[in-house]
Amino acid sequence: MSNNVTGPLLLALQTGTVLQTALLVIMPLLGSVLLAYGVFHAVADVRAGDRRRVVNRLRGRGTRERGHSNALDLESFRKQTVEATGALARAFTKLSFTARFQRTLDQANLAWSAAQTLVNLTAIASVLLAVLLVLGLSPLVAVGAAAGTYMLPILYLNRRRNRRLRKLTEQLPDVFELLSQALRAGNSLATAMQLVAKELPDPAGTEFGRVFHEQNLGLKIEDALQNMADRTNVLDVRFFVTSVLIQRQVGGDLAEVLDKIGSVIRERQQLFGTVRALTAEGRLSGYVLLGLPVLVFFVLMYVNPEYMSLLYTDATGKTMLTIAIVMQLMGWALIKKIVNIKV
Repeated sequence: MSNNVTGPLLLALQTGTVLQTALLVIMPLLGSVLLAYGVFHAVADVRAGDRRRVVNRLRGRGTRERGHSNALDLESFRKQTVEATGALARAFTKLSFTARFQRTLDQANLAWSAAQTLVNLTAIASVLLAVLLVLGLSPLVAVGAAAGTYMLPILYLNRRRNRRLRKLTEQLPDVFELLSQALRAGNSLATAMQLVAKELPDPAGTEFGRVFHEQNLGLKIEDALQNMADRTNVLDVRFFVTSVLIQRQVGGDLAEVLDKIGSVIRERQQLFGTVRALTAEGRLSGYVLLGLPVLVFFVLMYVNPEYMSLLYTDATGKTMLTIAIVMQLMGWALIKKIVNIKV
């Protein structure tokens, strides 16, 4: 009886060993083939994209594909920001923070209502807080999770706004060069801005396209430019708007003025890059000083948890831990303030 049972078991074990060996041989080969296939198609797509852009340029088409374009056409310009509805949204509208948050959404190129967005975040955070409390979690943990859920999207939108405005500043020398060339070719300022909207990607193409459509809808071009300066709140854009307003009042060669502004902005960007390279060591020191205590804390928690448990079980340990966290954040803020040199 035992021989009858042992025979199939040995056969099954041998079969499993053979299959395991075969898989060890086949899987690396299959992975290598798939990797080579993916690299080949990635290179082919890149080359096809380059050829497509060259063909489009030779045919006189814009540099941006229709699917990738974020420029503001007339139909999307006519779409208004979603209106806030409900009593809570109207209550949020009365707060000063809502107006600042609405400007952040506008600068991030999002057609959202700030009040309605805050209402949605409040609802999500409230539901999460209630669920965590029902599940029996600590009230402090539940409140922290709800606060994080509320604040993280706002921080992300603020970061997106900063990234977009920084990209706009980097595009301005090319914008001014294109405008000056269009003006020297005999085009009007409105036509030159339409050319910028067609040829350059977001955010420069979007912002100048909005100026063009605003003046097409009857707004004075001076007011449309002033709206762009207020909307972006970028110093270089204000320089451009001021130069255009002065030129339209007293006359002069606007193309030459734009060339000079573009060269000044380009030189300042080069200086800013040099400053960032020189302050890279300071920023790296800030990252190390901020992350090293956290890493040491978790390492000691793994090595000797009883020793580290005094920091979050004993009253004195909690006080020390709170002071350490506050001092860490203060040190990070000071380092960031030192290395953040305005150019």
